[in-house]
Amino acid sequence: MPKAHIPVLKENKPKKRASRKIIAILLLLFIAILVILFFRSPVSQVTEIQFTGSTFSSREQLLQASGLKEGSQYFGVSPSEVEQRLLKITSIQKAVVDKQYPGKINVRIEEYPTVAYELGEGGRLEAILANGSKLAVNSIGIAVEKPILTKWSPNDPNKAELCKVLGKIPSELTSDISEIIPSPTASFPDRIKMYTRSRFVVITAVSLLSDKIEYLNQVIETAEPGTITMLEADTYTPFEPPADADPDENDTTHGQ
Repeated sequence: MPKAHIPVLKENKPKKRASRKIIAILLLLFIAILVILFFRSPVSQVTEIQFTGSTFSSREQLLQASGLKEGSQYFGVSPSEVEQRLLKITSIQKAVVDKQYPGKINVRIEEYPTVAYELGEGGRLEAILANGSKLAVNSIGIAVEKPILTKWSPNDPNKAELCKVLGKIPSELTSDISEIIPSPTASFPDRIKMYTRSRFVVITAVSLLSDKIEYLNQVIETAEPGTITMLEADTYTPFEPPADADPDENDTTHGQ
């Protein structure tokens, strides 16, 4: 009699599969708890904010403009967004945000250079920056040896252009200039008159100032006080001719 073939039953493992699911759920729950605890702990928060390089804006103004706040999420701070917010302040030319974990944020501010000053309403001193903007200043914000602009119309385009030009000229070349006033003519609508601390009167144009400034300093260093004209031709006339000069000799013109 043939032997009966008994089929082998497959072993079901429902308990093992269920235990794996439970372990996975518990693991995810544990990770979620760790993440929540981490983001609520001080190591994930902004604990220190430092601003350097700012003269015209207070710390409170910078914090408000940047949106930075101690206690906020460190990993939620976007350096590029903070930099763009700070550039909305008219005095700021560049801002660099440096995040240093844990919790420290350093912000380096680069302001537009002060190129001149102007007396505003009520005799209040205002700094004029290279981008043409004006800001009220105190004694801390005053840069020594910068010219004062007087008799300028607020909307004069030559004034804005003058600020740009002054911003590109090295400070040592303009340090002797004490005052600049507009003096337009039909030939030179951007003509200006400058007074120096060394008692020279200088007549030139905004559009020519960058090219003529070195000549100005050469004359100031070697000549007695007088009038220097720097337009199409450069001329120098002393206020008082030397005692031994020939009155019939005209040698006050230096063409270039």
